[in-house]
Amino acid sequence: MRYLIDTNIFIYLSTDHGKFSPDVMAMLSEPDTLLYISNESVRELIVAYNNKGWGNKKWKTAEDMVRSIEETYFVEIFPIQKEVMYTYSRLRINYSQNHRDPSDHVIISHAMTLKIPLISSDTRFDFYRKQGLNLIFNEK
Repeated sequence: MRYLIDTNIFIYLSTDHGKFSPDVMAMLSEPDTLLYISNESVRELIVAYNNKGWGNKKWKTAEDMVRSIEETYFVEIFPIQKEVMYTYSRLRINYSQNHRDPSDHVIISHAMTLKIPLISSDTRFDFYRKQGLNLIFNEK
């Protein structure tokens, strides 16, 4: 099965498997599971590395971190195509929960455009199911 993982899921994958629910851990452990990550998540990870120091103990450079996404964790980085931007332009935003994060919206749009399930721990993502998001919620 193919899954797009949210930024927080990659962080758990690389640091703390204990933050996965049993169901999500079982999905990730299946031998035929293929994991993908949006370029937008990778951008967020680079920003976190450079600005917040996340991952500095694990990788020497942000470039090493990006390389390890595919080479160590076997998560394929998906480029953002213009079709994702069309989906993003039509996305109704979850203002009731003050969900204004454009990176989240791009990642959601990426999953919707590719028509693959998105694994996330973000409680505000449930709102987007009505618009076609196939969400697998990781309850930590």
